Amino acid sequence: MSQTETQRWTPDRGQYSTLSTDRLRSSFLVESLFLADEIGLVITDLDRVVVGGVVPRERSLKLEAPDELRVSHFCQRRELGIFNVGGSGSVHVDGESFELDESECLYVGLGRQEVSFQSSDLSNPAKFYLLSYPAHASYPTQKATLTDANVVDLGSDQQCNRRTIYQYIHEGGIQSCQLVMGLTKIHSGCCWNTMPCHTHSRRSEVYFYFGIDTAHQVLHQMGLPQETRGLWISNEQAVLSPAWSIHCGVGTSAYSFIWGMGGENQSFDDMDAVTIADLR
Repeated sequence: MSQTETQRWTPDRGQYSTLSTDRLRSSFLVESLFLADEIGLVITDLDRVVVGGVVPRERSLKLEAPDELRVSHFCQRRELGIFNVGGSGSVHVDGESFELDESECLYVGLGRQEVSFQSSDLSNPAKFYLLSYPAHASYPTQKATLTDANVVDLGSDQQCNRRTIYQYIHEGGIQSCQLVMGLTKIHSGCCWNTMPCHTHSRRSEVYFYFGIDTAHQVLHQMGLPQETRGLWISNEQAVLSPAWSIHCGVGTSAYSFIWGMGGENQSFDDMDAVTIADLR
C-alpha cells in the first residue's frame, strides 16, 4: 500500500484544560509525516483540514481519494497546497508537470482529477508537505518559488524574534478559495516565531516545523492565552492550531516552519493580538 490515512478528532477549548501531556500530543501533534515510498494523510475535523506528507523514492506516488472524503478524486471538493522540503522532485497534475526544488510551492485547485509525485534523485528524494481545505471555487494550478513570494520582515534582535515571512498562497499572490500558505525563516541568533502571539477566531492554522537538528527541538506554545501549554516538536512534525488557540514557538537551534490557514477570510493581518504580559 502506498497511501495510509488516519482520522483525528480535536478536543474543544473546554476539554483542552483536562488533557494529559500524552493526550495533548495525540490530539494536536502530527508526529510522523514522511515515510519512504508512501503518502501519509491525517484527516481532521478541524475545519476539515487534511495534512499530509509524500516521499517518492522507487516509484511515482498517486494521491488517492480517502473513503472518508466520499469523492472520486482528492480535489473534487478541495484545494491543495504543496511545499517541497527535500530534494528536487516533480508534481504531475492532470498531465501537466511542475518541477519543485526545496522551498518551492505548488497550488492545486478545486476539480483537478489526478495528482502524483516523483523524485528527481532517489538518493536525495523530494519531501512534499501537503495541506488541504475544502473549496467552493476553482482557481488555476500555479507554482511559486522563493523569489516569487511576497516578503515581510518582522521582529527585532532585541526581542529574539527577527524573522522573514514568505507569503506564497495569499491575497496578493497565488489565488485560492480559502487556503493561505507560506514559509517563515528565523534569522540567525533569534529563536521566537510569531511573538507577540495572537489568535484568529475566523481561521484555523497548521504549523509544520522543519530544518531542526536531530539533537534539538522547538517548544510550540498553544492553548488559551491565560492557560497555555507546551508541545516539544521534533524535525518535520506538524501542529494543529484551533481558532481559539495561540500559536508560537521557540527553538533550541535554528529552524523554519510552514504555516497554512483556512477559514472565513484570507487577510493575513486579521488576528487578535495577545499582550505578552497577559500570557499565563
